[in-house]
Parts: sequence; structure tokens; C-alpha cells
Amino acid sequence: MKVELENVKPMEIEARSFEIITEELGDKKLVPGTELIVKRCIHTSADFDYADNLCFSERAVEKAIEALKEGACIVTDTQMAKAGINKKVLERFGGEVFCFMSDEDVARMAKENGTTRATVSMDKAASLDRKLIFAIGNAPTALVRLYELIQDKKLSPELIIGVPVGFVNVVQSKELIMQTDVPYIVARGRKGGSNIAACICNALLYMIDETRGKA
Repeated sequence: MKVELENVKPMEIEARSFEIITEELGDKKLVPGTELIVKRCIHTSADFDYADNLCFSERAVEKAIEALKEGACIVTDTQMAKAGINKKVLERFGGEVFCFMSDEDVARMAKENGTTRATVSMDKAASLDRKLIFAIGNAPTALVRLYELIQDKKLSPELIIGVPVGFVNVVQSKELIMQTDVPYIVARGRKGGSNIAACICNALLYMIDETRGKA
């Protein structure tokens, strides 16, 4: 079988990828203002299901961008997501990225309480005196704890990105977040991951970064 490769220059690969995504989406209607986020999730995963799975609360994107411009920080539940977020762009607005999963006090408290590190990490994040965006791509227990903290009036995030991947309590934890009054971007169902969490953060950052926001 003859294989024909596209003749694309290295610096043009990303742009060509987005052209293909747009072509394959065809007449698919995306929520106005969310197109870049959806397309970047598809670009990251090669999974067009995100055109249907991603759910946005009313004005979630606008509120998140406003918070980022005001120096909001991002809290993740994995070092992988933290590594994938464009910290240079975030720092330009005064924000930073936190992941407490490897902290010794988090590990100790999780063991003492018989709970997960993700749960304890959310408690630690709640003590930060900063505007916070949560990007959860792995641990449904993090979303459950965020829901509890919100219900108890102990936390009011600027945005929750709820995209854990898996089978146990993943679907249910996402539905809990969608029942709150907090702005959210949720990948409904089982799909997601740390790469998707980071991807959504970057898409939001690129929407206010003129050098990258046209992808």
C-alpha cells in the first residue's frame, strides 16, 4: 500500500491540524466562545467526542478569562497537568500553578484520615487566599471534595475544570460539579485526563494571549 504524506513545514503543523479539525467538524455547531477550547481538546486527544462531551456553564469562559487577567492561580490534581500548563503566560497575569499531591503533609494527613491525597489537596488549596481555578483531570475524589467545600461555603472557585478520566465515580463526580453555582467546564462521561485539564487551561490563557489565541 502506497502511503502519501502531506508536505507540511514543522512550524505549520499545528495550524494544519486545526484546519483538519475544522474541516472534520463540518456543520457541527459549537457554543459560541468555546470553539478554541473544544478544538484544542480535540487537537490534544484526536477525539472528536469532545465536541459533544464538553459542557460549559453560562459565561464560564468569560468569567475564567476575567479571573486569569486578575491573577487567578490554577490548582491541579496531578504533576502532569501542572507540567503541561503554560506557566509563562499565566505568570504574565500574576498567577501561578499549584499541585499539592506530592507534599509530605498531604500524604501524612491522607494516611491518618484514610482518604485520598486528592481530597486533602483540595482542603489545602481552600486555605489559599487567592482567586482559584481548579483543573482536575485524574481524581474524582477531588471533585467530590470541591463539591462538599462549596456546599459548606468554605470555597468559591472562579472556575472548576472537571475532566477526570476513568470508571469509578468519575461520571457521578462530574455531575455533582454541574449542580453547583460555580462556573464549570466539564467533560461529561468517562473521558478526560490530565492532558485535557492542562489543554483547557492553556486554551483559556491563549484566548487572552494575542500571540497564541488565533489557533
